[in-house]
Amino acid sequence: MLLELQVKNLALIEQAQVEFGGGLNILTGETGAGKSIIIGSVNMALGGKASRDSIRQGADSAYIELLFSVDTPSQEEALKALDIQPGEDGTVIISRKITPSRSTAKINDETVTAARLKQVTSLLMDIHGQHEHQSLLNIHKHLEILDAYAKSQVSPVKEEIRREYHRYRQVKERLSSMEGGQEERLREADFCRFEIESIEQAALKEGEEEELTARYRKLSHAQKIMEGLSEAKEALDEEGIARAVRAVDQVSGFDKELKTIKDQIFDVEALVNELGHAITGYMEGCSYDEGEFRQIEGRLDVIHGFQAKYGSTIARILEVLEEKRKRLEELEHFEEIRAELEKELETSANLLEGFCTKLSQIRKKAGKELAERMKSSLIDLNFLDVTFVMEFRRLKGYTADGFDEAEFLISTNPGQPVKPLRAVASGGELSRIMLAIKTVLADTDEIPTLIFDEIDTGISGRTAQMVSEKLNEIAKSHQVICITHLPQIASMADSHFEIAKSVQRGKTVTNIRRLEKEESIHELARLLGGAQITDVVRQNAREMKELAERTK
Repeated sequence: MLLELQVKNLALIEQAQVEFGGGLNILTGETGAGKSIIIGSVNMALGGKASRDSIRQGADSAYIELLFSVDTPSQEEALKALDIQPGEDGTVIISRKITPSRSTAKINDETVTAARLKQVTSLLMDIHGQHEHQSLLNIHKHLEILDAYAKSQVSPVKEEIRREYHRYRQVKERLSSMEGGQEERLREADFCRFEIESIEQAALKEGEEEELTARYRKLSHAQKIMEGLSEAKEALDEEGIARAVRAVDQVSGFDKELKTIKDQIFDVEALVNELGHAITGYMEGCSYDEGEFRQIEGRLDVIHGFQAKYGSTIARILEVLEEKRKRLEELEHFEEIRAELEKELETSANLLEGFCTKLSQIRKKAGKELAERMKSSLIDLNFLDVTFVMEFRRLKGYTADGFDEAEFLISTNPGQPVKPLRAVASGGELSRIMLAIKTVLADTDEIPTLIFDEIDTGISGRTAQMVSEKLNEIAKSHQVICITHLPQIASMADSHFEIAKSVQRGKTVTNIRRLEKEESIHELARLLGGAQITDVVRQNAREMKELAERTK
């Protein structure tokens, strides 16, 4: 779960630190106080878009840090599979630094890409806002929800389908590549033979280009090499080292300490003589052959010509040769190979049909269960007379996820037929439907922390009370963080935080702090009474809090 959030120099926040608890964490505050900044900072830390405009005015950079605890062995294993090792205390630290030119994300002090950051954080936290509610209007989301609900049953079958679908696509693509008339195939076969013969006649060998290039470079610079070596030999043959040897030898008998110098200079003389012999030997064996030079030059031209046409290395050219041979075999035995591929495609299609049918049966059974549980959950959320079903349609072909297309249908009025969500659901209804989904999935959803933003869109009164009870239900198995404007939801908090805006040193800043029980009641009174908080309003707030505690 999320233990701690730290934010520095982000928008109106100069510095904020929040320690979240288990269960239901509620964030409230005046409109414009900065509640969206808090959720926005979490989104950024999870890999969302980070704009340089979000850096607090006058600051060089913004910084966000999330501290998570890894509470279950399955979660730890999932992280280890992504090469993320929790610390000794079972925590994972995710941070993001935003500067005007770039942003840097880290997991446990190791810099990671945005894609990897999202991959890891998807195991730790799920944010539900207006965008997520609207995703219910996309019917592809409906099948994802069903598969998440029946994960233990559908996952093994989906894995079989993905493997077989990969094979099915490969065979189908090979068959597609064999389309065309006989005349076209004959032309292609002739051209393949020509290319194969050209490469074979060239008799290319791996490592040949490197060897020839080195010899070519030597021959190209033969004159410079000889001139340089001659100059070096002439320098070595000068009297300098011999004169030094004689001079030291003449005086070495006067002081025993000179013996070391004498030995060293004799060693130098020996090395110089040896070096001179080596240079002489090289020069005697070095010769420039115009014919050899032209032959190597021509051979390199041939190799480079094939590289320009078939690949940058001889190894790649030889791979192309094998590909051409296989393609020629296909063209020469076209009918037999096509018949084999058609048989293989039929076999694969039959296997896919069986797997997809099995998956569809599991989904339809689970879909009925999900619809029943959704209906019950929606009734709890003040959908008084609701019908909720899942409709299945078969796609024309196969996909890596089977051949099903599924859609949620709903009716919220007696006597009205069920219709797609996109045709009947309002914004407030979508938020409650998403909450119902999260409630139903609570037993199977392994993501430990859920954030709800704008869950109270378009609701009030009794419906708000029922939403608060649903959030409390989810919070029994997950950590829930919820931003709300409604006292009915706020009263259910296990931990209540106030987000407030103030002016400090002439600058507007946003702060967040955890409220004690009496402070929480005062905040509920503010939500109930608005600008003027009377004793009656304060008493109503206290009763609301006490009722929530009894409900929990």
